[in-house]
Formats: sequence, structure tokens, C-alpha cells
Amino acid sequence: MISPRFLVTSLLLLCLTVLCAWLWPLPQRMLGQDSAVLLYRDGTAAHVFLSGDQKWRIPATRSDVDPDYLRALLALEDERFRWHMGVDPIAVGRAVTSNIARGRVVSGASTLTMQLARMLEPRPRVLSSKAIEATRALQLEIRLGKEAILEQYLSYLPFGRNVEGIEAASFWYFGHSAKDLSRAEVATLLAVPQDPNRRFPSPANEVRLTAARQTILESLEAAGVYAPSSDPLPPVPARIQPIPRLAPHAALWMHRQLPGLARLRSTLDGGLQRRVEKALERVRAERAAEGIHNVAVVVVDHKTAELRALAGNFDFWDREHGGQILSFDEPRSPGSTLKPFVYAAAIDRGIALPGFLVSDAPVHFGSYSPENYDGTWSGMVSLEESLSRSLNVPFIHLLQQVGVEPFLGMLRKGGAKHLNSNPGYYGLSLVAGGVELTPLELAGMYAALAEDGHYRPLRWLANSEEVEGMPVFSPGAAWLTRRALRLRDRPDFPTRATVAMPAGIHWKTGTSFGNRDAWAVGSGERYTVVVWLGNLDNRSSSHLIGSEVAAPLLFDLLDGLDDRVRSEDPAPAELVAVEVCALSGHPPGAACGERRTVLARLEKVPTESCPFHKNVEIDDRGFRVHPACRQGPSRIESRVAWPATVKAWLGSRFSSEAEVPPWAIGCEAPAGRPNIRSPSPGMVLSLIPGMPAEDQELPLESVGGDAPFTWFVDGKMWGQSNGERLWWTPVVGSHQIMVMDGGGGSATVGIEVRKE
Repeated sequence: MISPRFLVTSLLLLCLTVLCAWLWPLPQRMLGQDSAVLLYRDGTAAHVFLSGDQKWRIPATRSDVDPDYLRALLALEDERFRWHMGVDPIAVGRAVTSNIARGRVVSGASTLTMQLARMLEPRPRVLSSKAIEATRALQLEIRLGKEAILEQYLSYLPFGRNVEGIEAASFWYFGHSAKDLSRAEVATLLAVPQDPNRRFPSPANEVRLTAARQTILESLEAAGVYAPSSDPLPPVPARIQPIPRLAPHAALWMHRQLPGLARLRSTLDGGLQRRVEKALERVRAERAAEGIHNVAVVVVDHKTAELRALAGNFDFWDREHGGQILSFDEPRSPGSTLKPFVYAAAIDRGIALPGFLVSDAPVHFGSYSPENYDGTWSGMVSLEESLSRSLNVPFIHLLQQVGVEPFLGMLRKGGAKHLNSNPGYYGLSLVAGGVELTPLELAGMYAALAEDGHYRPLRWLANSEEVEGMPVFSPGAAWLTRRALRLRDRPDFPTRATVAMPAGIHWKTGTSFGNRDAWAVGSGERYTVVVWLGNLDNRSSSHLIGSEVAAPLLFDLLDGLDDRVRSEDPAPAELVAVEVCALSGHPPGAACGERRTVLARLEKVPTESCPFHKNVEIDDRGFRVHPACRQGPSRIESRVAWPATVKAWLGSRFSSEAEVPPWAIGCEAPAGRPNIRSPSPGMVLSLIPGMPAEDQELPLESVGGDAPFTWFVDGKMWGQSNGERLWWTPVVGSHQIMVMDGGGGSATVGIEVRKE
């Protein structure tokens, strides 16, 4: 009968053992960082990183390893693994007997747990080390449990050089994961850890590894793990396979997002990723000869907002040109690629319709004098044509009406995170590239355009929760914008493209000031692609033109990514047919003759009638009169009043439209001429010291007269409006400010600007 004292003593010893196991720190190596693995969306490995201690060590669970290997491992190394507490008494007794009988050590009786302890804390193979390993094994059994011990064993098992763990070894030896292993591969992976340096796959070790594999297979057959087979075995691996190091830029970026996650299953598609990289390789030499050394490509499935491919540069190892910089996450000037969003914003605010006739003529906004890329002017063009031709002045006027800050708010809703938050930091030049966005941010915005204006944050982690997102602009505005971007007869259709442009896509190119950035962005049936080319050190190149170098690559990618059969893009229900003036595209006024119907958002149709057609009274001599100065027969005719800024640039397309004639001698414009409300005559403005002048803008506002209104400061045109307020950046000195309306009436005030 067991005495109570014995029971109490045993219980105390047990408690002391458990306490010591918990107080004694686990081996330091267990706290190290394993190799992180990036997986493609189908679960295959894309990229493996070195561990924190510079090992190829991929953590593995039971589900990651072929069940045959696990059965073979336990049968060969530790058949009573499930029953002992780190030390197997039966194996110890058998080893002692065997070693005494032979007079030398022929068996060590190490369990898997003891082997793990030795892997974590290597020591000389002496008896004292065995005692420490046994103690550590007991601690590991108490602290971790069987499943965790097995997984740690599978992760730290040595396979020669700096390869550790069954998963890394399987990739290095056979080029695939340990999920599915042949019997020959199982035997090989069991043979190498027994003597890693002498059995590591190499020509010098081939004979030894072959013999060891055969011996192990015979042992496994004897143990009943495998049935005897006479099938010939393949040769043992003579050399290692390259471990997956694909998509390096994408892998590095994703690893930085979640540095503590060992396995990252991404949304990247391996086939699309390789297609993108091959397309870049085809053009790399030609671009380098043109002084273009950096590139970024982003491919998004806009139906799911998932990233499908990411390329951050031509060559990750090109240190001379910053090859390891992740170009797809670098803010760059987007050139003209934001114009479609100004276009959509104006439609949504009821400011414009695609057919609106707008001015494209020289204009000055203080010190800012925008020009078109080709240096020419068109006089009057439709807004849709302005977008198709990427004209600057019409979109600067349009942004002025939309408002810089409201537009920036829309960009932030669309995922722009690199914008300066200081109010007034950006001006009207942002629509021509005076702002910085990353290719990833631009991809999210154009994906929203393809999805009827609904923005969702881009997803790159597979099985991550889908974010609802938010509407950035309406389906109607998105559809009208896509229609404009589908036009083929446009300046940014690349004449040098080596592939035909895919059918059914909409696209936009951009070139930043000074030829430092070339962009092409487009969407097909399913994919949105962003292409950026440039130099990360900001060197310019005359070849950095979006339509010349970026668009052909965009078309090549879209042609290969999208299905040939494309569904139609029907207009959304919110767009209805409305009647507009055939010339101006505005709602028709009383003077408009010819009319046509266009699609518009019914609740956002602009309310201002055609500003160009006017019913004027004309005498027999062809001069303009009014009842107070009429001296003979007269008639009412519909004429066109062009803005003063475009008369010098009118093209032949408008030559058939009769302009408003000058006033007859003795006639003056009636009392409806404009009057300047702000600034007031004789005003003295004192600038606040320490505050930038652009933060102290002066409003220019008039009442009366006929739109459009053209403002001049000291004889130079400042801007044009249809009645809305403009803003002028004050300059110290005396100034004459004049406004001229569409009918030729004008008003002038003098002001003075002083320093405080």
C-alpha cells in the first residue's frame, strides 16, 4: 500500500517540475522569426523570405505535410511519440543494452522531443548534453504539447547548409511543397537530416544519399508504412532547386504590411504576374536606351477590387537605378490622368454636360499660364472632345467651377492618401499634374470608374473581409466619362504601338511637366491596369510621353488579360434624353435655333441656358441697336456672342455662325452692362505679414451684364466665368481690374495693395 507521505512527496515533486518547466525560459531560437511565405491566390508559393537568423525555414503544420511522411517519421524515429513525456524509457533501456553489448554507442534513444531540443540548442554529443536534452524535452512536453512539438520539429529539422524544416527542404530538393510527396521523396527527406552535411543533395553526396534512401525505404516497408514495390526509383536530387523568389516587389510590399504573419495568401494571380513581368522584359532594353529605367504596373480585378499583379520595377536587383524601390507605391505627378474625375464631378454637380462648348484659348491665372501639350489652341471645343484630346485650359476652368477643395475631397474618398492636408496648398494646376499620387491609388480610382463610380479599397490578402466602399461619383457620370475615354480618334492613340488596341476598353494617358512621368491607365471587361514609366531620381527624358511609351504597354497587357468577348456597356437608367442647343450643348434658350438630344442625369441637368446665342436687334446697316437709339427699320435675329478670349482662335467649324455685330454709332449698351461688386473702387488692401499671398486671395465678382464674363488685371486676362466668383492673388502695387461681358459691356475699378 502506497503511504500518504509518498503520495504527498510525489505530488510536490510533480508540482515543482511543472513550476520549473514554466519558469525556465524556452530556447531562444523558438522566439526567432521564421521565413515568411507569400502565396499566390491558388495557394502555390510565390516568394519566400530568409528567416531572422538567415535560414530558409518555412513553418509547417500537420496539414501542410504529406500524411505518409508523418507516419514514416514516427515509425522510423519515435514510434511511441504519442505516449512518452519527452524521454522514452523503453528506447533508453534498449539503447543501453545494445551499447553495452557492442562496446560502443550505436543507439542514442533520442525521441523527437529530445531531437527538437538539440536542434534548438546544439551541444556537443556527450552524456551531459543528453541529460540537458532530456530535461528540455520534459519542459517542451509540459509547455507545448504533442502537436506543437511535432510542428516545431517539422520546422527546425536540419537539411544541410541553411535549409531547415520539411517545407523549405521540399521546395529546395523537389521544387514543390511537402503537401504531396512520393515514397522516394519521403525516404529522401528522412535520410538527409540523419547526416545533413554528407547527404545534402550534391554530386559529391549522390552515392551516400542513394544508399541511405534505399535503407530507409526497406525499414519503412518492414514497418508496414509502405508495401514492398519493385518499381524503379527516380535518381536522388543531385542539386537543389531554386526556392520561390517570384514577384519580389509585391512580396516585399505585402510583407511590410503584415510583418508578423508567416503565411500571406495573396490575391495575386501567378499567371497574370508572369505575363506582366514578361511584357516588361520585352520592352526593358528599348526603354533603357531612351533613358527610362523605372516602371510600375498595377493590375486590379475591378469587379472584386482585388490586386491580381504588381510589378515595382524592371529588375529588383538593379541597384544602380533603384530597382528595389517599390515604384507602385511611390507618389508621382499623374499628368492629365485626373481630368476624367473633374469631368465626372462637373456632371454630378450639374455644372456641365459632355457636349458643352468650352473655351480653349490663352489665359492667365496670376503667374500660372497653362498651355496644351502640343502648344496649340482650339478656340471653342466640346467638353467631351477636350477630355479626349486632354486639353488643359478647359479643365482648369472646369476645376475652378467644381472647386479645388471639393475635388480634393472626392480624391480622398477615392483612396488618395498622399495629399497634403493644408487648405490652399493645391491650386488649379493639380488637374494638369500639380499633385502626387501613387500608381496603386490611381488604380483604385480608375477601378471605381469602371464600376460605375463606386470605390472600394484595393484588397490584396485572400479571404480578407470585403469592404463595402462608397460612391465617389454617380453611375451616370461614370458612364459618360467612360464613353469619352473610349473614343479612338484622339491624340493619345499611340502610333508606335506594336499591338492593336483591344476592343471595348476605355483609357487615358498622362505626361507630367518636364517629361518626368509617363502614364497610361485603362480598363477592359474585368481588369483595370495602370502603367507608369519614369526615373525614380526624377531625371527627365524626351521619350517619357504617355501615349508613346506607356500606352503600347497598357494595350499589350489589356489585350492579354481580358477575354476577347466583351459585354456591352449600356447606359444606366438614371441617364435620360434631354434637349440641348446643337451648338453650345447647353439647355436651349429663346435664341437657340437648331437643337438635339443628349443623355444627362435628369436631376443634374445644368439650369443655365445657352450663353452664346442671343436675340439682338439689328438695323438695315447690320449694326446692333436698341429702342432708345433705333433710327430706322430693324429686325430681331439670333446671333452668337463668342468670348473675347477666343475670337482670335475661331476655327472654320464655326464660320457659319453669325456673331453679334457692334453697336451702331450713337448707340451704347443698355443699363444692363456689368458692374464690379468686388473689389470696390479705390479699395486699399493691406496684406497680413507672415501669411502667403495665395492665402489672402481677393474675390472678383460682378453683377449685371451678359455671360460669359472675362476678367483682366492690368490689361492681362486673368480668367473667365459664367457669373461665378473668381479669385485673384494680390500683388503689392496699384492695379486696374476690368470685367467684360459677352455683349461687349465693361467696367473698371482701381485698387491698391500694400504691405502691412
